[in-house]
Amino acid sequence: MILSDSKVEIVRRHNKVVYQDGNRLVKVYNDRKPGSDVFNEALNDARVSEAGGRIPRVLEVSQVKDGEWEGSWAIALSFIPGRSLDTILTSKTEGTDAYIDEFVELQLEIQTADAPLLNRQKDKLRRMINNVKSIDPSVRYDLQMRLDGIKGGTKVCHGDFVPSNVIIPDDGSEPYVCDWAHVTAGIPEVDAAQTFLLLKMEDPDLARRYINAYSKKADMAKQVIKYWVPVVAAAELARGRKQREKFLMSQVEAVFENL
Repeated sequence: MILSDSKVEIVRRHNKVVYQDGNRLVKVYNDRKPGSDVFNEALNDARVSEAGGRIPRVLEVSQVKDGEWEGSWAIALSFIPGRSLDTILTSKTEGTDAYIDEFVELQLEIQTADAPLLNRQKDKLRRMINNVKSIDPSVRYDLQMRLDGIKGGTKVCHGDFVPSNVIIPDDGSEPYVCDWAHVTAGIPEVDAAQTFLLLKMEDPDLARRYINAYSKKADMAKQVIKYWVPVVAAAELARGRKQREKFLMSQVEAVFENL
């Protein structure tokens, strides 16, 4: 893959940089990202698209050929002109409830689709939790028992469904959802718990409004969603979020109280 000199950096995170390069959105990963993970992300995109998901189209998966990122793996996607829902929510001081409702309805629509060939939500969470040795082994056992309660589960679960991953197109068409690296086949309440946790890390009020809207629209008790928060919080600890470690451990501690 060749990146043009006119590329514009959109965001830089701990393991990747995202550029707009003409009509492409290019995600370039650092040299610690295995090629197998990058191809798996592209495969996830393809499977979600086949399940009916409205997502940017994968154009290319290859290594960058020159410049500062030479040799790094990259994914090129179709660029969707528009604004992220996160940008819209941040810029508005009122009238945001309608956007939150739209956000929840989009997530629920995604969760109606079946994609049994995706990685299993239960298996992924179990692997991640087993890698967090800072969690008391008795607590890990309790979390694993919760995961054992997941029977079947083939619904599309984004795994990182937050407003920054929802694009509202400039042409007024239906929203697109991006960044499917963590998608799994599982049960919606775990995916909702993941969204609730991620929102709570950044904006507790938005998290509260989200779970109220999701509970109402999905006809699901908030207790059902919150039951899974310690599980997804423990899994997040496996990502090495040092700046969020104290918060995440506090979310896991609800399990300690019962042991």
